[in-house]
Amino acid sequence: MVRPDFALNRRAFLGRYAGALGPLALASLAADAHADPLAPKRPHHAAKAKAVICLFQHGGPSQMDLFDPKPELTRRNGQPHPEKLEVHFHTQQGKLLASPFRFARRGNVGVELSELLPHTAGIVDDITLVRSMTTDSVDHEAALRVIHSGKIFAGRPAWGSWVLYGLGTERKELPAYVVLGDPGGLPVDGTNNWSSGFLPAVYQGTPFRAAGTPVAHLATPADVPAAARRHQLDLLRGLNAAHLQRHAGNAELEARLGHFELAAAMQTAVPDVLDLSRETEETKRLYGIDDPKSAEYGRRCLLARRLVERGVRFVQLFLSGQPWDTHSRNAENLRNLCAMTDRPSAGLVTDLKRRGLLDDTIVMWAGEFGRLPISQGTDGRDHNRHAFTLWLAGGGFKRGYVHGATDEFGYRSVEKVVRVPSLHATLLHALGLDHTRLTVPHEGRDDTLTDYAVTNAAVVRDLLA
Repeated sequence: MVRPDFALNRRAFLGRYAGALGPLALASLAADAHADPLAPKRPHHAAKAKAVICLFQHGGPSQMDLFDPKPELTRRNGQPHPEKLEVHFHTQQGKLLASPFRFARRGNVGVELSELLPHTAGIVDDITLVRSMTTDSVDHEAALRVIHSGKIFAGRPAWGSWVLYGLGTERKELPAYVVLGDPGGLPVDGTNNWSSGFLPAVYQGTPFRAAGTPVAHLATPADVPAAARRHQLDLLRGLNAAHLQRHAGNAELEARLGHFELAAAMQTAVPDVLDLSRETEETKRLYGIDDPKSAEYGRRCLLARRLVERGVRFVQLFLSGQPWDTHSRNAENLRNLCAMTDRPSAGLVTDLKRRGLLDDTIVMWAGEFGRLPISQGTDGRDHNRHAFTLWLAGGGFKRGYVHGATDEFGYRSVEKVVRVPSLHATLLHALGLDHTRLTVPHEGRDDTLTDYAVTNAAVVRDLLA
C-alpha cells in the first residue's frame, strides 16, 4: 500500500509541506532517542569535569629540556650511557647530552621548570605535572594511536569520541567534538587522530579553521538571500524527515541527517564563536595574539575557550606535521616551539580560571612520547617511549602537584609510573565515566577505550583532587 504522503505529485507535495512539514517532522525526530545519538546522557558517577581541551604537541617534547631537570645528566655530559638503550635510529646513537637550559623553582610549590617555559611557570600552582608517563611504541604513528585511542592498532575510536559516546552534548548548533587544526597542514597520521573508529561517525571530530571559512562548504553562497536560504533549509528538513520515516531504524541514515542538521545550525552559530572582536585587548595579549611568534596558536587557544564556554564537549588543538620531533637542532627547535605555545597555553588556563570555567574543564598538554638523554648526531634527541612528561589542569585534578619521577638521566620512569590506559581511565573518571562500564559491542565482545582486562588500566587516584 502506498503511503498517502507519497501519493501526491511533486508540485502538490512542495506546496503543502515546504513550510510546515520540516519543523513538525524534526520535532518528532528529536523526540526519538534513536535519532539523536548525541543526546545528553547521565554520567556513571558524579563528575568533576564536563569538557576537555587537549593541547596536543605532535612529535614528542623533550622532558629533560622542559619539565624534568637532571643534574646527573649535566655532570656526566659527553659520557656513554651506562646501560643499553632502546633507540629508533641506531646508527646515530651518541653520548649523554646535557640540557643547555637553566631550571629554576617556580610557584608556591617550587616546581622546577625550564627557562623556556616562563608562562607555564606562572600557572604551575594550578597544574598537575606527570613526570612518569610511559607508552607502548617508539614509532610516531603507533604511539599516536596509543595516546589518542588506547592501542597501537589503527581503526579504533579516539578518546574524544568515547567521551561523546558516553556523555553526548547539550548544544545542537555546534559540533560536540571540534578539532582546531594547524593552518600549515595535517598532523602526522592525519584524520586518524580524531577518528570515531568503529563508533558511529557522529562521534568523530569536526575540523575547524581558525580563520576564514571555518568549515569547508558550509557558508551560504553570496548570491542567496538569507530568507531564501531559510526556506531551502526548511524544505530540505521536510524531505529528509519524510525519507527517514520510510527507512526507520537506519542508524547510518540517521547519523547522516544529523550531520546535515548540524551543518545548517552551524551557519549562524559558528561565525559568532569565531568573532574575536568582542574580546578585550588584555585578553588577546594574555593569549599572545600580540606577538607574531604566538599569535596563530594563541587565536586557536582563545577559540578553544570560546567553544567550551558555549557548551562544546571536547576541543583538540593539533600542530602541523611533528614539530617536537627534534632529531637535530634540539635546542633551537625547542626555543621556537616554546615561543609559539608557552604563552597561549598558560593564557588559556589563566583565562578559564578567572572566568570560573577551569573547575569543570580539563586542559591536557601532551605529546605521544619523550626524548632520549643521549645525543642523536651532534645536537638532536631520538624517540623515547619509556619516559615522558605531560601536564593537566582543572576538572578535578590536583593543583600544584608533581607526580612520579624518572631515573637519574630521564630515560626511564621509575616512580609512580603511569601508562596511557590508566591515564585514559583517570580522564574518563574525572568526566563521570567508569572506563569498565563505557563499552560498545565490537567483534563479538564489549570493547572499551582502556581494554582494562588486558592492560590492567586503573584510575590513578593520586592525580585527582
